[in-house]
Amino acid sequence: MTDDAYLFLAMTSDGWQGTPLALIGELECLETPAVRAWFTAQGVSPASPAVRVVPPEQTGLIPEGAERLPVPLGEEELERVRRATATDRVAGIEEELLAFRDSEDNRDGLLRRALAAGVPAHRIVELSGVDPTTLSSASRD
Repeated sequence: MTDDAYLFLAMTSDGWQGTPLALIGELECLETPAVRAWFTAQGVSPASPAVRVVPPEQTGLIPEGAERLPVPLGEEELERVRRATATDRVAGIEEELLAFRDSEDNRDGLLRRALAAGVPAHRIVELSGVDPTTLSSASRD
């Protein structure tokens, strides 16, 4: 896994091809000379439907041979990318995990549901603020 998100060009419309950059909105990295040069070299603009973005944990899903560019994102930008790439089910659970920070109600049930929905453990810890050992004990119950 890398620490950078990636911009890439979707080569086909088959299967999941990342999130269109246009759905994410403005990112600071789009103003950098390196990113502007990449767009120029590819002959596309940031608004092109072919330009896609994936968070660091999903870079393995970029199609082999796709033109790609690593881009550093701030925390808020990375959160927007992750929310845009999440399925409705995962996005709903992530919203609950964020709300959980202020409550302990039904902690273990929420943590088990998040794991069952496919939310990665590191993401559950990040969103909910629980200790990783708490997550481990909740998954065994």
